[in-house]
Amino acid sequence: MRLVCHTCDHSRDQTRVRANRELDRLWIDNPLLSGRDDSVLVTALRSQCGKVNPAMTLSKTIAYFITPHGFGHATRACAVMAAVQRINPTVRFEIFTRVPRWLFDHSLDLSFGYHEVLTDIGLAQHNALHEDIDETVRRLDAFFPFRSALIDPLAQQVTALGCCMVVCDVAALGMTVARAAGIPSILVENFTWDWIYTGYASDNLGLIPHIVTLQHAYTCATYTVQTEPVCQYRHSNLVTEPVSRVPRQPRDTVRTQLGIPQVAPCVLITMGGLSAADQHGFLDQLHAHREAWFIIPGSHASLNVANNVVRLPHQSAFYHPDLLHAADAVVGKTGYSTVAETYHAGLPYGYVSRPKFRESDVMEAYIQTHMRGIGFSEIEFHSGAWLDRLPELLAHGKIQRTGPNGADQIADFLMGSVL
Repeated sequence: MRLVCHTCDHSRDQTRVRANRELDRLWIDNPLLSGRDDSVLVTALRSQCGKVNPAMTLSKTIAYFITPHGFGHATRACAVMAAVQRINPTVRFEIFTRVPRWLFDHSLDLSFGYHEVLTDIGLAQHNALHEDIDETVRRLDAFFPFRSALIDPLAQQVTALGCCMVVCDVAALGMTVARAAGIPSILVENFTWDWIYTGYASDNLGLIPHIVTLQHAYTCATYTVQTEPVCQYRHSNLVTEPVSRVPRQPRDTVRTQLGIPQVAPCVLITMGGLSAADQHGFLDQLHAHREAWFIIPGSHASLNVANNVVRLPHQSAFYHPDLLHAADAVVGKTGYSTVAETYHAGLPYGYVSRPKFRESDVMEAYIQTHMRGIGFSEIEFHSGAWLDRLPELLAHGKIQRTGPNGADQIADFLMGSVL
């Protein structure tokens, strides 16, 4: 449990820290409190922390099942969890996924539980731009249908953890577990896998039974939230603006830490959570464009700055939204989190087309309608031909955004309508 205390004489952050430290001390030093009523701790802290907000004296625990496909779904989930905890820091999340834990450690400020579970298959991929449908079918055949040997222990686990609901970022397993545990589920999506697989089914009939299974599983959600850019609108409880993590460090601070001049044009090159090894075909060409700087996450084992090129590992000391907001333009594939974070940053987007992936058409149409950008073919990207259009991309300039972040809209919905 966590308490949030409000006083007239001190900032909320200072008081909250003091309250939570005192709560930890009381918990550790007095084992009798293990069976306490929450009012005991409220009374114990009142003298030191002032008036306690009654709405935050009882904590809630939420399970979050996240597809391990790339990093985009996980970062969207992180944005939602952070937004919920900004409203009520007592809310605890129990995360179920195979997305590496470090991403959540990097994105979330408050404590959470992490449970390594295969929650979803998504798409097997040869690389960042090409899917492997035959391998995808093989994995789906092993994963579906859900068996009681998988569902029952997970339902018991979320019950034992005290979870009052399950939020699912495209992972149908979470909704099935929620139903078995007798608690509500919330599906958060801009596409569902049955819709994605339908685009490949004519060439691989092995997808069809899994499409039917997923269609049924998704209808089990108690609530449905769709996040722009939405691939297929359907009945939902809420449609939000793009969901994005928010930066932590000012642009000039990040640039200083990376050694990038404050006034120099800067481009972030990203392929999402997948390997950036195949970007290196144009690496030497970047050095020739000394009028600009380039940041490439996921392209080196450690921070490496050579001339005007900054290369970093995926797991670095730099928060990815900070890197993006330090740039003047973004170049990369049209993954959800990159599109959403570029949208909120207002930056021009040099996007790489993925003609076989159904989501890409929707993403590209959204960029063309609501953002500023230039499309590149895969060949143009890998060959470095896109660099010829770099001045055009940078000339688009920045859009000043004033609208809401979808993460806050979902948090308001969860806290106001569901919890």
